Amino acid sequence: MMLSQILKTPIQNAVKQLFDISIEKIEFQITRKEFEGDITMVIFPLLKVIKGNPIEIGTKIGNYLVENLDEVVRFNVVSGFLNIVISDSYYIKFFNEIKPNENFGFVSASPNDKAIMVEYSSPNTNKPLHLGHVRNNLLGYSVAEIIKASGKKVYKTQIINDRGIHICKSMLAWQKFGKDQTPESTGLKGDKLVGNFYVKFDQEYKTQIAELIAQGKTEEEAKKQAPIILEAQQMLLDWEAGKPEVIALWKTMNQWVYDGFAQTYKNLGVDFDSYYYESNTYLLGKEVVQLGLEKGIFEKDPDGSVWIDLTEDGLDRKIVLRSDGTAVYMTQDIGTAIQRVKDFPDVGGMVYTVGNEQDYHFKVLFLILKKLGFDWAESLYHLSYGMVELPSGKMKSREGTVVDADDLMEEMTATAGKIATELGKLEGYSTDEKEKLFKTIGLGALKYYILKVDPKKQILFNPEESVDFAGNTGPFIQYTYARIQSILRKANFDLNVASNIITIHPKEKELIKQIELFPEVIQNAAHNHSPALVANYTYELVKEYNSFYQSVSILGEEDSDKKTFRVQLSKKLSEIIKSAFKLLGIQVPDRM
Repeated sequence: MMLSQILKTPIQNAVKQLFDISIEKIEFQITRKEFEGDITMVIFPLLKVIKGNPIEIGTKIGNYLVENLDEVVRFNVVSGFLNIVISDSYYIKFFNEIKPNENFGFVSASPNDKAIMVEYSSPNTNKPLHLGHVRNNLLGYSVAEIIKASGKKVYKTQIINDRGIHICKSMLAWQKFGKDQTPESTGLKGDKLVGNFYVKFDQEYKTQIAELIAQGKTEEEAKKQAPIILEAQQMLLDWEAGKPEVIALWKTMNQWVYDGFAQTYKNLGVDFDSYYYESNTYLLGKEVVQLGLEKGIFEKDPDGSVWIDLTEDGLDRKIVLRSDGTAVYMTQDIGTAIQRVKDFPDVGGMVYTVGNEQDYHFKVLFLILKKLGFDWAESLYHLSYGMVELPSGKMKSREGTVVDADDLMEEMTATAGKIATELGKLEGYSTDEKEKLFKTIGLGALKYYILKVDPKKQILFNPEESVDFAGNTGPFIQYTYARIQSILRKANFDLNVASNIITIHPKEKELIKQIELFPEVIQNAAHNHSPALVANYTYELVKEYNSFYQSVSILGEEDSDKKTFRVQLSKKLSEIIKSAFKLLGIQVPDRM
């Protein structure tokens, strides 16, 4: 049981007995470093119902707790804050209770609970995944894992944008310039090969525009009349009409891309439970428009187009069906959400991991679904995130200067190898072991650097800085984990024996206090959809451990009970590092 839960009822009893007042809510916070105490009760909220001096009120409650609660040994009052000192025996008992539980902090889902569906990645099939997709995938995957750890059933999904003019551009360029190239014949990953033809289309399009402008056309006319764009538009019409040879090429090139994506996902360490394809979902939602018209939620204009007026909700008037009967993105997203609940009837909410440029779109989407009367629409969340930039500037895919996800992962592995080799910590490693370690460190550095930042903030990603072995970085935390594994290997006694200590060192107490916070951190991170809370908690935990490591002797301790306790404490801490990093999709090495 959490310390705040242990103290709540006795404090309520104290206030009732001392002041004849019943209170429900009590505000606790961590005691500030400059004061003695393990947990602080904030007195100020009581002043609304109890007349008097906050120091006197705090002192009376403190005395009551010392007299009536074994866990409380003393207290001090500073202004309106009651700083409570908790006994060593409480922390020893707490530690011994959680010691055997390798899944400490994790909650199992109840069979009858509603599930949450988390959507992430959702790429276009005309180019490889890039740095922006890396943040999207890492965020979506981690949030899914955190929600799962908080006690919910989770489905991971994505919707693949596999239709439209963009894929037709790659297909047309392959027909014109591809000379029957395949991933096998070129040795390129399929997504890279198709991406190259997307870039080739753009180059040819620009050339044709320049030629038309030279012939006296305006830029706007040239863009519309360039033969290659007209051919791409015709190809899209042929695809929508189901022309066999166009469909066959579309299927072939898309499969190349899917195979390439699968490799990237595997290297990145993310996975999915289901896939949705826009080619299957783009017609969904049209029947819902009819339902909305019948309910009076949508309205039809004289030209036959269908709209929803959201001005009273502070938004604008939004089209949901064009006058020619074709759907817009909004219609498709409405239909896809409904389809997902049909496919997974236990879904009670959804999280959409999509960049912040789509903030308005999701406000509208969620509001429409609520107005249509779906109960799960109350539990929709847009996991909005900022752009990732490198020191060299923004990324653009059409010019072929995109920061490719595969290249980035390779670069991170190489950077980790370079730094680890310079530090000279690799004696006795085989070449394979070195490669595996460099990948673990490099990817750990990348993931931690991205996930430690609040999702809503922009990131300036610096590869060199992320692989630093000191400071708030993945490698620093991984190194502490490896250091503890070294201690455990050297401990020549049974780690499951009970240690009979009755007092603990202040550094041990601080460490157990940090450990105690882990379950609450998982719940808060799930509630806020923020892996940053888990990442930064882990860094604080590791800092506290390193302070403990510097201050007390572990294996050199002569008292066997103290030595046993300190090794067990180290082991528990390493389990929490591993658990926390698993939620971030990061591996930990046993040696570094």
